[in-house]
Amino acid sequence: MANGDVISMPDKWEYPWYAAWDLAFHCVAMAPADLAFAKQQMTLMLSERYLHPNGQIPAYEWEFGDVNPPVHAWATLYLYNVEKSARGRGDIDFLARSFPKLLLNFTWWVNRTDPRGANVFAGGFLGLDNIGVFDRSAPLPTGGFLEQADGTAWMALYCLNMLEMALELARLNRAAEDMAIKFAEHFLWIALAMKQQGMWDEADGFFYDVLRTPDGRAEKLKVRSFVGLVPFCAVTVLEAETVERFPEIADRVARFLGRNPEMSGTIHPLERPGVNGRRLISILDETALRRVLARLLDPEEFFGDYGIRSLSRYHRSRPFVFTHDGVSHRVDYEPADSRTHTFGGNSNWRGPIWAPINTLIIRTLLQLHAYWGDDFQVACPTGSGQMHNLFEVAAEIARRIAGVFVRDPETGRRAVFGGAEKLQNDPHFRDHILFYEYFHGDNGAGIGASHQTGWTGLVALLLQLFAELSDESVLHHGRLTAASHTRETPQAP
Repeated sequence: MANGDVISMPDKWEYPWYAAWDLAFHCVAMAPADLAFAKQQMTLMLSERYLHPNGQIPAYEWEFGDVNPPVHAWATLYLYNVEKSARGRGDIDFLARSFPKLLLNFTWWVNRTDPRGANVFAGGFLGLDNIGVFDRSAPLPTGGFLEQADGTAWMALYCLNMLEMALELARLNRAAEDMAIKFAEHFLWIALAMKQQGMWDEADGFFYDVLRTPDGRAEKLKVRSFVGLVPFCAVTVLEAETVERFPEIADRVARFLGRNPEMSGTIHPLERPGVNGRRLISILDETALRRVLARLLDPEEFFGDYGIRSLSRYHRSRPFVFTHDGVSHRVDYEPADSRTHTFGGNSNWRGPIWAPINTLIIRTLLQLHAYWGDDFQVACPTGSGQMHNLFEVAAEIARRIAGVFVRDPETGRRAVFGGAEKLQNDPHFRDHILFYEYFHGDNGAGIGASHQTGWTGLVALLLQLFAELSDESVLHHGRLTAASHTRETPQAP
């Protein structure tokens, strides 16, 4: 591989390496400032200099062959919708040129990371470093393999992103309708597999990785982490106009479900209209959605004062322990620096708060609100009796993330600076904000690289979004509303 391009970096400290999934979030964060550059970066990652002929996107400079979450279709679609919302029309050429490259990458995932051909994916560590019990990029100490709830759900989200792109392209070329059906069917197969292969735990109301050993046994690894929240994020909402515009697609998907009736019980009912006739495509039906939300919004689980934690605080007093051949493998709640020096050792997904996953969760809540409307209310926080719709929940999460950076009105301190008194009090430092890699799961202090502006810069997008967005606009305009805060910039072609 020969790379010689200007690339958005996670931070200059570790230059010159890039990280492919970080870059997708960078592009979303920079869209309000320079949409043209954001689109160019996504196009670059899908060019022949980066995309392998077999369809794999290089993970990062020191290990091209590792696997990062496939979020590039989501970012591409977001950038398209940003421009469509700002101008009244999207860059259809950008979408049409990106789609076949993403299709090639999707096919690589299907062929290389689904070991049994069962629509269940085991993509390695997926950029989440030490979130799992084992190093998910290395051979398991038990032998066998993992069926990953996050890897599989990322692919479900990938299907939905590609479905939306195909529907947009089909407005100009009816041939794209076949691709829309292909991705709708593939999503349904994945949703069915997640339930049939035991990732969903009915008793806990949560998704887990499943360990399959060489002797054929299967065991859920009951770690409550972001791994089990990715299926919650595999959701999209279709406007009534889109459904009405393509009746043949709806008919063909209905016939597919008729031939495979077992699928209907594994997802939210496709035929059920929501606000303004919208349709919801989601792995979670209403009952399962409410159960996952109850965990997500529980202060003793994921709902921190400064955002959603990557690991439930449930494990602070109940660490997960897996013992094999006399060796114990543990997952403890570690809200700050990791005490586990495996998996790279320089970042931690066992409790801290990360801006990109909070952004994905907020995106999901806004989509769900556009479908469910004001009548769908949940306690926020869980157990408080304070009922809110999902727009209000999304806004509260964004407010908590912003609370990492803004001054506390009573103490004048910023959570991001933690106990660093010079940064808290010195007039030459206190107003110069550092965009850390991640943040303490309980007190919001910055941890890791102190200048990872890329995806932590998403907080600026969230501040702008909720300054301009309203509950009513989401219900009226639907999914495009989340992009409407981005104005056309001089750099845009």
